[in-house]
Amino acid sequence: MSANINHFNILRRPVVTEKSYEATGEANQYTFRVATTATKTQVKAAVEAIFEVRVDRVQVINMPGKPKRRGNRMGSRSGYRKAVIRLAEGETLEVAEEV
Repeated sequence: MSANINHFNILRRPVVTEKSYEATGEANQYTFRVATTATKTQVKAAVEAIFEVRVDRVQVINMPGKPKRRGNRMGSRSGYRKAVIRLAEGETLEVAEEV
């Protein structure tokens, strides 16, 4: 299996919320949804290979699923894993830049 395909399987998509968007400017942090089996070292390697930046720190969080209701039936939304990535000083990503 090619290394590029593996890196793109680890990073799913960027998380763009108000809270994550504020962290991009203040702390140089970016948030991504990642594969449920991804480790910190795999996430770091994927970000460095895809975006060609230096990663300073990676924090990984397992987000639980939320209970949802539709009429009389109860169900739950599936959980996911997200990673908060802090880049080295002077590095930026073009994923969530201001338009």
